[in-house]
Amino acid sequence: MQAYMKKNRAELLTIKAELERSYEQSKTEGLALNMSRGNPADNQLDLSMKMLDVLDAQTPLKLDTGFDYRSYGGLDGIPEAKQLIAEMLEVKTDNVIVQGNSSLNLMYDSISRSFTHGVLGEMAWCKCDTLKFLCPSPGYDRHFAITEHFGIELITIPMNDDGPDMDMIETLVKEDASIKGIWCVPKYSNPLGITYSDDVVRRFARLQPAAKDFRLYWDNAYAEHHLYSDKQETLLNILEECEIAGNPDMPYIFCSTSKISFAGSGIAAMATSVKNIQDILQKLSIQTIGPDKLNQLRHVKFFGNIETLRQHMCKHADIIRPKFEMVLRILEEELSELGIGEWRTPKGGYFISFDTLPNCAKEVVEKAAIAGLTMTSAGATYPYGKDPEDKNIRIAPSFPNLEDLEKAVNIFALCVKIVSIEKILSMKDK
Repeated sequence: MQAYMKKNRAELLTIKAELERSYEQSKTEGLALNMSRGNPADNQLDLSMKMLDVLDAQTPLKLDTGFDYRSYGGLDGIPEAKQLIAEMLEVKTDNVIVQGNSSLNLMYDSISRSFTHGVLGEMAWCKCDTLKFLCPSPGYDRHFAITEHFGIELITIPMNDDGPDMDMIETLVKEDASIKGIWCVPKYSNPLGITYSDDVVRRFARLQPAAKDFRLYWDNAYAEHHLYSDKQETLLNILEECEIAGNPDMPYIFCSTSKISFAGSGIAAMATSVKNIQDILQKLSIQTIGPDKLNQLRHVKFFGNIETLRQHMCKHADIIRPKFEMVLRILEEELSELGIGEWRTPKGGYFISFDTLPNCAKEVVEKAAIAGLTMTSAGATYPYGKDPEDKNIRIAPSFPNLEDLEKAVNIFALCVKIVSIEKILSMKDK
């Protein structure tokens, strides 16, 4: 196949007519396909069903010490759950708080507490004239939505192959005290699948922010989400590196088991310095009397330890790896030689990031929707939903079965081709 840009107008029109016939046929099939969000598939959720059997009416729930899993207390989580999360994040249990089912909820609460009551004695954000947050992009739309919800100005930070543009970050945070934090998905990032390099992590740890209450919102959502047992990427420990650099309070690390056990009923946690933990717990004690300790206990009894959890995640990988490989194979077969798209091959996480030609992503997503394929909104991976080049699309392969996924990716590739030809023809007309 020859790249579309090298073809003349007549050749492009001939190809376009043939593609449009295929597209019209797809529209008649009444498809309802979805690659919009990284939801686990049913058979992934089935892997954890036996968790529902680990507690019953005969399970001892009151310890000899008097601690009762059924009652109030345990504000920072039960010790066994703290130990499991500490192993997953490679931190000490003293640095861990385990709460409810949603890490996104923990992030929202962290922003909210900072907004209303400040961080470690600093001025409450609501009293500041200007608030800003850094947003490595393409990134996670729900992160951006939290800070936008609080009226915080979002600043786009470009992503490089090894992580965010650290030159830009270092300059901005050093000069501007209104910058209070940065969103990060440091391992198998959403949607690019990039793992931050050791150099990037160390540069984060050595930041010299003008704001004393600047925090790294370090969402390590995919800590154990490898696609290949022999190609696992590793992430330097940000808590340790910040301690070494003399910035022990700077990182807020978040994680959950939402894509490990049950997406709506996992356990969520954060890890940070002991000083931050004390500050957070003091405020948390006003908000709640304690988390769902029975759900935490279910997880601990089901997984036992980090080794068992990792064996469990290998089963997840066996389910979703063929889906990623199918998407990548079809993209390669259909688009690789046409010069109309670029994509990454991740080794973990839940997404594949695809870049169209500039100013084509929205039209591709809209055209796919008409044919029965729902994608994440174009622009969602940028602050305010505005991709400056209108080219990034997040592909989520996990939820559809293989048969539906094959149809979905072929429709997607078809839409990319048609929209790209229309774009190239418009350029040739100028």
